[in-house]
Amino acid sequence: MLATLAVLLQTRSVTGTARRLGLSQPTVSRSLAELRHILNDPLLVRTSGGMQRTQRAEGLVGPVEEWLASTSALLHAPSFAPDTLERCFRIASTDYGVLTVIAPALAAITAEAPAVTIDIVPFSPDMMQKLASGEIDLIVSGLPAEQDTVPSRALFSDTFRCIMRQGHALAGPDAPLPLDEFFAWPHIGVVVGDMAVDGVEHRLGSRSAERRITARLPYFHAAPALLAGSDALMTLPSRAATRFADSHGLAIRPAPEIIAPLDYRLLWHPRSARDQATQWLADLLARHCA
Repeated sequence: MLATLAVLLQTRSVTGTARRLGLSQPTVSRSLAELRHILNDPLLVRTSGGMQRTQRAEGLVGPVEEWLASTSALLHAPSFAPDTLERCFRIASTDYGVLTVIAPALAAITAEAPAVTIDIVPFSPDMMQKLASGEIDLIVSGLPAEQDTVPSRALFSDTFRCIMRQGHALAGPDAPLPLDEFFAWPHIGVVVGDMAVDGVEHRLGSRSAERRITARLPYFHAAPALLAGSDALMTLPSRAATRFADSHGLAIRPAPEIIAPLDYRLLWHPRSARDQATQWLADLLARHCA
């Protein structure tokens, strides 16, 4: 009714209003009659010079047009342009997520949205609550899917490999390590942030106690220094293991087949499903880590 009133006040014509709104003339006439009743004013009166607005109608022109403009802004989302976006996105991630998901996309993020900042925060036991409160925008996760109930997007699946010093007794063949040989040597474990989740331990299940851990790290970038002077093994997702073996001169073997692949995902809160900026970033991260 208010939209019809706005056009009636602009055109001062039932026929013109019907044409502009795509309605029939009788429909607009009925609307005008109802508006006159509601507002207790004729609104439009016929004169020798055509239909003219009453004094009450003249006073309504500005407020009604302002109402239409504000309502339109509420109902129609503004067009999204990454190059004008100024925003800091907070992403919870491990160093493996940074290496495989965020780092490959960073140049594209900067190119498309120069004013965007990525703030990477560590995993924590309350990160799902932080996602719900808006304290973080996205989670890059390889944790078991049953630990969350929010929307997610599959990124990739990665197998595991063992890295060790050159000259290690297990170095050489490209076949998966036999499980008994895997358990016979000491290990350096990697745990995820404050949650202390060991992905390898989780995948070994009931046999995890057979793995002898000599050191644990909350990140794996310091691992080469520990491996170089010991006989310990370190089991990492293949993308990270291959990178470290190549850059630090380490030997590499496929992990025992009992260690299931790692499924990596991107998580966000349901309220972000219609946030064009968050979905733009999610698409960019997914595309560049593929």
